Amino acid sequence: MDYPGRIIKKGEKDLEVVKLIQQQLVVKGFGPLDIDGDFGTYTETAVKDFQALSCDANGIPLLIDGKVGAITWSVLFSVPVGVPDPAYQPSAVVAKALEIAKSQIGVLEDPPGSNRGPQVEAYLKRAGCSPGDPWCASFVYWCFDEAAQALHLQNLLPRTGSCMTHWSDTKGRKTTARQATNNPSLVKPGDVFIINHGNWKGHTGMVTAVGDGYITTVEGNTNISGSREGLGVAVLKRKINSISAGFIDYSTLNG
Repeated sequence: MDYPGRIIKKGEKDLEVVKLIQQQLVVKGFGPLDIDGDFGTYTETAVKDFQALSCDANGIPLLIDGKVGAITWSVLFSVPVGVPDPAYQPSAVVAKALEIAKSQIGVLEDPPGSNRGPQVEAYLKRAGCSPGDPWCASFVYWCFDEAAQALHLQNLLPRTGSCMTHWSDTKGRKTTARQATNNPSLVKPGDVFIINHGNWKGHTGMVTAVGDGYITTVEGNTNISGSREGLGVAVLKRKINSISAGFIDYSTLNG
């Protein structure tokens, strides 16, 4: 059975999917369990025991919560989970924006920590921001604007340097954080991710790849630790469930 596209937890009503989980837990040595489709205390404990002794595909220990989400399912059944439909193709402008974003990897602030430098200030200016402003959202806007100009299309992203204004004002198709956590296959290369840090502050970038509950990204104003106040454009890997606002798909719009 494929991952059902939602988190399976105590009280689950789908007896067949629970039986499948129980059977696999027993196979992995986390029994005995009655294969009865009842996701009760014993099954929850077996899931926690499995999580406590398991790591994901990136060698990161599983979250011990007794719930079978995308990452736990992937490890339990040794199958990839959350891979987008292989037939999916981003729109021309999204594909071009992604190509342009990748071309900027390695751009750094000058001087470091200043939110300035010739290329950084080009991102900021395009989004209507001032030198020295945080620039992750301006970077995303610039990438899409460059793509739109190259294809003689209109840039349909909100012209803003604010991540949360982008999330609020977008015309793209949103996948909320909860939807993405339940079903990572909803997230696709070319999507814009938005992290909400509270008080109208956030962080953003573009998804380049998806799989097993993780995204690979290109982000501006970051560093290898994932900071929203980093020094340059970098490639990072993040858990999908760490994206607290959600994802925006611009392939649904025509420029």
